[in-house]
Amino acid sequence: METIPYLGHSIRRWQIGDSTFLAWPEAGARLMRWQTTRPNGSTRDVLHWPELADLSTPVAKVRGGNPILFPFNARVFEGGEIHFWRDATGTRRAMPMHGFARQGTFQLTSIDETGFTARLAPTADDQACYPFDYTFTVTYRFEAERCVCTLTLQNHGEVAIPWSAGHHFYFAAPWTADQTRDDYVIQLPRAASAKQTATGDIVPGPHLPRRCPLSHPDLVDTIHVGMAENHLRFGPADGSEFVALTNGSSTVPHPEACFVTWTADPDAPYYCVEPWMGPPNAPGHGRGLHHVTPGQTENFTVTVAIG
Repeated sequence: METIPYLGHSIRRWQIGDSTFLAWPEAGARLMRWQTTRPNGSTRDVLHWPELADLSTPVAKVRGGNPILFPFNARVFEGGEIHFWRDATGTRRAMPMHGFARQGTFQLTSIDETGFTARLAPTADDQACYPFDYTFTVTYRFEAERCVCTLTLQNHGEVAIPWSAGHHFYFAAPWTADQTRDDYVIQLPRAASAKQTATGDIVPGPHLPRRCPLSHPDLVDTIHVGMAENHLRFGPADGSEFVALTNGSSTVPHPEACFVTWTADPDAPYYCVEPWMGPPNAPGHGRGLHHVTPGQTENFTVTVAIG
């Protein structure tokens, strides 16, 4: 592991086997980029990170790497109004898109040759959104052909803490110059598909084949929930390379765990495959909303492997 300069700041780089990982633990605990070197010497981007001239766009807004989504995924609604939720006391509270961890300041608690752990330092605004006594940490462990990320929520208070967190991996796709998304397929888990409405409800989604072209327009913004297995993979249709993800630590995941597939447009240099604890707006409808009881700790672990 080494510290390197980046646009007037310091980030960390790990070289493990053929993989290179770049991360900025203090800025949203952000894994920025993952590259691997093929046997022929060419380089493949696993995680996309754009080439920035400066940080006029905050890191939290950069479409790349893996933003951490905490305490809730995506859009929350209260009474049909976006960016609000109601806690167990009946108090209506604001909540930013994807929560506040991705734009949060983290403090390193450990770092070594295989990864790091960083602890969120909530601001006064964060506490107003989410008024609990807790510690939230992000731990990454890097290996030659995979990384493991664990989100940990510890409850130090006297009331149960709700959460439904996740990841927003911006995978490079395609990752070879002469390929397009038409050349890629995603092997979806056995699951139901769903969508979120403009008022936050979760409704049935499109019918998709389990082996689905990555260019299929109905994949975009689709929630794959009620999964019979906790993994999926995608890559070139010929199977020559792949990315595989697991959601959680159990072979049969929590019934409300999900993957979300999304991209901004057909020509974007990335495709997002996102493992979440539950569908968006979990505090609104209750699906995928977990509670950490006083004095307890809960983890959410995902693994990304390449081949």
